[in-house]
This record gives sequence, structure tokens and C-alpha cells, in this order.
Amino acid sequence: MTEILIIKPSSLGDIVHGLQVATSMKAQRDDLRISWVVREIFAPIVRACQAVDHVYVFERNAGAKGFLRLMKEIRKTNFDYVFDLQGLLRTGLMTSRARAKKKIGRSDAREWSGMFYDEKVPLPPDGKRSHALDILLQFCTVLGAKPELRGTLKFREVDSLQLRFADGRGGRRPIVMFPDSRRAEKCWGGFKQLTELLLRDDKARKIVWAGSNYVHDRGAFPPAQFFNLTGNTSLVSLPALIKRADWVISNDSGPMHLAAALGVKTLGIFGPTDPRLFGPYPLRGPTNFVIQAPVGDLKLLPVKDVYSRFQRARARFK
Repeated sequence: MTEILIIKPSSLGDIVHGLQVATSMKAQRDDLRISWVVREIFAPIVRACQAVDHVYVFERNAGAKGFLRLMKEIRKTNFDYVFDLQGLLRTGLMTSRARAKKKIGRSDAREWSGMFYDEKVPLPPDGKRSHALDILLQFCTVLGAKPELRGTLKFREVDSLQLRFADGRGGRRPIVMFPDSRRAEKCWGGFKQLTELLLRDDKARKIVWAGSNYVHDRGAFPPAQFFNLTGNTSLVSLPALIKRADWVISNDSGPMHLAAALGVKTLGIFGPTDPRLFGPYPLRGPTNFVIQAPVGDLKLLPVKDVYSRFQRARARFK
């Protein structure tokens, strides 16, 4: 058995990409046991992923004592490979302290983390202009695997969650929206108006708002057609909720990447970030769509433009 340690503590979107890489590795080699270092707030979704065998929890606010406690636990295992998918000083230090035959990092590593690696994986042909997932897929080549998506990203106990409340009349699957994002400049302010337009179009389908941070809906929508799960969406239930959706409409965020990874029809709303580098993967995939704000400013993106883009995308599946 080949022991792999993946270091990718955050953020959710990057972790989703990392889970896709782990899935691709295991799909191409059946002798891998994959362990993962992750921040406590993201640990539930990593634990739930079928490609991950063991999780080490990094408590970011636990200080030096917490870091040393984590490394003491990690050093109990002799790994064949350590893959630092993050490429920052903190993860470089984790890499340096782990016991492993080979320690591999990113070619675009920052904060002097590169000094802790035995080797670095090359960037894809497009270099730093490559999609974030394509950059991480290069780690597959260390194992003699192809740097491409293989296998299906799966989560444990997804099918056991009861989410029928989200279905509309006749079992119509919901439109799930994620109106929040980790960074304020990536949050589009038109989700309330977009919800109004879509509920007017289809009174038999429900719309569900979801996310880790609460977003007030002001009681503007009929309870029979709308659920607000923002602030009450656990990472364990997130894959199940997304898989239940007919469409996911989201800011550039972790749930957007998860929706694309699960093959759910996805519309990503982009401001300052470049969808060619950070959009739903693959950007030209049959179920992935994006719209970008003028000059990267989401305040300049009208609701009517997002509504029109969604209607054109949805028409492809009728």
C-alpha cells in the first residue's frame, strides 16, 4: 500500500479541487491510502469524501501548541509521498515535519515554502494562466497517473439524507442558490430580484438559498416556493443538497465548484476573478455556464443580464 499525505487545509473551493485530484489518483491506482490535513471548519466534507481514508485536523487558532500536537500525530506514520497542494509557508512547514520518502510541492509555491520540497510538479502547458484544478492535477504525474479527471467524486451517506422538502410540485427538483461568498467583492447583490423573477416564471418549482452565512430574505417569498437555509447549511449535507438540485446559481465560491464537480448544471456569477482560471470546471463543459460583470465589478451587473443568461442556458436542456 502506498501512503499519501495531502496537505490542503483551506479554502472550500480549493479543497473540492483537491478532492477531485485524490479521486483521480485512486481511479488510476488501486494501491493508494490517502490521508489529508484540513482545517477544522472544512474537516466534515473531507471526512465524507470516499477518496480520503484518514483526516488530520488542523486547528488554526490553537497556536504553536496545536501545531506541534498535530505534527506529533502526523509523524506517527511514514508516508511514501507528501503532496503540499497549498504552497504557503504554513503548509511548507507541515511538509518539512512529516516523515516521507518524497515531499512534493507546487511550482508556483509562495512564502518560501518551496525550500521544504524534494521536487516540484511542473505547471500545465499554459503555465500560471491555467485553471486552478489543472495546476493541482499535475500531482497525479508523480504517481505515474495522467493529469486529468478520472473517476466520480463521491461522498459517504449522501443518499441517506432526506431532502424531499426541497422538491416542488410533481417532484420538480429545486434551483439552489448560494448568495454569499468568502470575499465581499465576489458577492453579487441581485439574488433577491433574481429569485422573484424565477418564482414568477415557474410556480411549481422551489428555490432554496443555502450557505454557511445567513442572508436575510426579508420574508419576501411564498413559503410554499422558497426555503432559506443560509446559516444552516452543514458541510455534511452540502453534497446531498447540491445533488438534489436541478440548477445551482452561485457566486464564485466553494459550493459552485462542488456543483460542477458533481455534474449539476451550474451558473457561476463572476466579478473580479477570472472564470477562465477559477470558473466551474471544465469551463466549456456541457453543464457549466458563467457570466462576468463589466470591468469585474459586480455592482455593474444587472439582474436582467443574469436572468437572461440563465434562461439561455436552461433552454439548452429543454
